Amino acid sequence: MHNLSDPIISINGLGPKAQEKLNAIGVYNLEHLLFHLPHRYQDKTRITPLNQLQVGSEALVELTIDKIEELATRQRQLLCYLSDENNRNLILRFFHFNQYQKQQLVRGDIIQCFGEVKIGREALEMHHPEYRLISKGQDNLLEKTLSPIYPLTAGIHQGQMKKWINLALEALKRSDLVDNFENLAKNSMPTLKQALNTLHHPKVDDNIDQIANFKHISQQRLIIEELCAQQLSLLRLKNERKSKVSNIFTIKNQLSKQLLSSLSFKLTNAQQRSIDDINNDLASNHPMLRLLQGDVGSGKTIVAVFACLQAIENNFQAAIMAPTEILASQHLQGFSNYLKPLGIEIAFLTGSQNSSEKNEQLEKIKTGVAQVVIGTHALFQEGVVFNELSLVIIDEQHKFGVHQRLSLVQKARNTPHQLVMTATPIPRSLAMSAYADLDSSIIDELPPGRKPIKTVALGNNRKDEVVEKIKKVCNEGNQVYWVCTLIEDSESLRAESATNTHNYLQENLDGFSVVLIHGRMGKDEKSQIMHNFSNGDIDVLVATTVIEVGVNVPNASLMVIENSERLGLAQLHQLRGRVGRGSDKSICILMYQSPLSANAIQRIDILRQSNDGFVIANKDLELRGPGEILGTQQTGIADMKIANIVRDGYLLKQVIYYSEQFIKLNKSRQDALIDRWITNDKAQYANT
Repeated sequence: MHNLSDPIISINGLGPKAQEKLNAIGVYNLEHLLFHLPHRYQDKTRITPLNQLQVGSEALVELTIDKIEELATRQRQLLCYLSDENNRNLILRFFHFNQYQKQQLVRGDIIQCFGEVKIGREALEMHHPEYRLISKGQDNLLEKTLSPIYPLTAGIHQGQMKKWINLALEALKRSDLVDNFENLAKNSMPTLKQALNTLHHPKVDDNIDQIANFKHISQQRLIIEELCAQQLSLLRLKNERKSKVSNIFTIKNQLSKQLLSSLSFKLTNAQQRSIDDINNDLASNHPMLRLLQGDVGSGKTIVAVFACLQAIENNFQAAIMAPTEILASQHLQGFSNYLKPLGIEIAFLTGSQNSSEKNEQLEKIKTGVAQVVIGTHALFQEGVVFNELSLVIIDEQHKFGVHQRLSLVQKARNTPHQLVMTATPIPRSLAMSAYADLDSSIIDELPPGRKPIKTVALGNNRKDEVVEKIKKVCNEGNQVYWVCTLIEDSESLRAESATNTHNYLQENLDGFSVVLIHGRMGKDEKSQIMHNFSNGDIDVLVATTVIEVGVNVPNASLMVIENSERLGLAQLHQLRGRVGRGSDKSICILMYQSPLSANAIQRIDILRQSNDGFVIANKDLELRGPGEILGTQQTGIADMKIANIVRDGYLLKQVIYYSEQFIKLNKSRQDALIDRWITNDKAQYANT
């Protein structure tokens, strides 16, 4: 007789190795097993006729064996040919089999199979399906309700997990389970105990379609609770941060007015609104942690410059950290253009500087001569000592881990104000869940005069047409990016290498300057190439995705992305944003290698239809999921037990309501909710 508090090692047959594997995914006792929830269900409730099978879907079929064939290929294969009463066919393909299994499959026998339907050369196929020989008296695969399928870890099998979870469910019948929502949830929602039983073992009269689509009220009950735990943990971090003391800025306007009067453009309403948000934060004695979102080319840099001016006028230092040296160099150029005329001293620090350069910059930072410091990861290295750091600006924040940001923040005497920027718009549902601990400002309008970029898609076999277009663009005095996905040839990939493309374009663009840049080049060589391109000395820049962020060349009006099907939506949108920065009409040509997958077709169509980064971000979230978009520091969002930000965004209003109720309760009630759902240590976020 087990109790929910019993360690999993107490389960008969579960040894130390399995215990270690389960501990690694946060399962330590039987109660934890209850919350290891099905991530999908198999539907074996009906037998599907062959003419209703859908490729890519799982199905249960009952057919007659026509023929058994063993293929004497390099990898032995066993084929089992099946048919229905209308002589429609299905082939079972086994790559691993034994002679006993082969002998069991006899012509004329009735067989039930469950598996994923695939396209074969002769007919539809299933590979290594689950099967039963009905005419030999084996158990029927047909079930009355859905079969739960649990997420697994290496070395643990589905059958084992089901057995252990069933033991936990038996213990649940005899135990009380703390229901965190007991006094909060509405009466219409099931209890925690009811919800768990339903999801592990749906009953015959439960709505199968709702459960299969994660829309059943028992699932909603647990999804809301898990999202609430995530939200609550972030709100607590936000409150904890607000309790810390930071340097108070007195908002001054002398330098801001000088800069404003020197600008050749007018700030957009969204930019001004963001500047006001930041100033309000800086005037507080609580440290700012604000996320500044803005689409490619929306003007985030100038907003960051105005924040730096407030630090300078209050005799503090500001640090700007970028993920790559190219982007850091671009920031140095951009910030210098705005700040140098105001007499502001800037230091620049990267990992590739020689000792002499580095020591000179370190001295400027330590003595306070440098009022603004721009650099890469080198900024948080041990030898960097700031004089009075009080404002930290992180660009493309998702490319930095939590500990990297923390290393820079800890170089300040008092907790500094932080502004984190991203040119990858974050869908609202994701921002509410993954960034609930941050305040947020959105630059949702482009500067006046910006023309939308026209996007077209062409097959790689039309390269000659693209070359003619390049000649026309260059003859009109504009410049071109040609982006490749590889640096060198690779037998395993069909993508053209940047080196081959560079050679091809040099041969076919006689009289034009065609130069190659990629990530393996030295820092000085890359900087010189980008400088020459910015000055208009290069007509066509053949590049890898090293130019994805930060590069600003207004004269570039054509972007060619080769093998675009290999890149994600957000990355394609970022690359496209390198053009369209000047007054001329700009074009982005997405070249692709046929045949395209359905997913690739969808990505390319979305880019052709929209220039709106937020629309694209939402589609990217649907296609790729939150884990890919957020990066490594937010893996908790991607590894939830039952909730899925993309699928369950419609429940966020209820989540926020319950989170606000929980934040008013005592710490022990909050801890109980968070500890049940969040097994990995989130304490690291508290000091960021």
